[in-house]
Amino acid sequence: MIGYLRGKVRHLSPEGVLLDVGGVGYEVICSGAAFARLSGVKKGEDGEVYTYLQVSEQGVFLFGFADQKEKELFLRLTSVQGVGAKLAISALSALRPADLSEAIYTADVGRLTSVKGLGKKTAERIILELHGKISADELLGGESARPAAQPVSAEDEDAIAALMNLGFTRQESARAVERAKASGAVSVEEIIAAALRGM
Repeated sequence: MIGYLRGKVRHLSPEGVLLDVGGVGYEVICSGAAFARLSGVKKGEDGEVYTYLQVSEQGVFLFGFADQKEKELFLRLTSVQGVGAKLAISALSALRPADLSEAIYTADVGRLTSVKGLGKKTAERIILELHGKISADELLGGESARPAAQPVSAEDEDAIAALMNLGFTRQESARAVERAKASGAVSVEEIIAAALRGM
């Protein structure tokens, strides 16, 4: 079992990362949080992911996560009947781990069904099976906890919406916009251009 990888980032896209670990290239399908963390690493520098190796009739896949808690949430999701690894990683890309945990904890079917490919019956099954396994401590503390909410301007929302129209998740888009503004971008056009360069 491959549970963790650290190596040089050779290629990064919203679909995953190619990590060079001792001369061996590992293709890892990343969650949104893992992608956001690795996007701050320059090509050729070291990056790390916690991983889960899946062997199935469809092939062998490595899934990557920002931290151990996110990986544990992924494993909980895949323990639910009807939730495969790809649907679980989609959920962790569409929603932050803290938001996903909160949706399960509060039985928010609407938030869960906002994930592409996740229907109402599956959302209800996730809540039924995992509700008691999500503690308040997980929502209030730890690496996956929700940070204090920051106000989002109309310009930021426009930039986020434009990036989402290009196929990025809201999480990826919001973080890219934050990085673009931190680099000095001001107008919506500048923010979008800088965000795309950093994707």
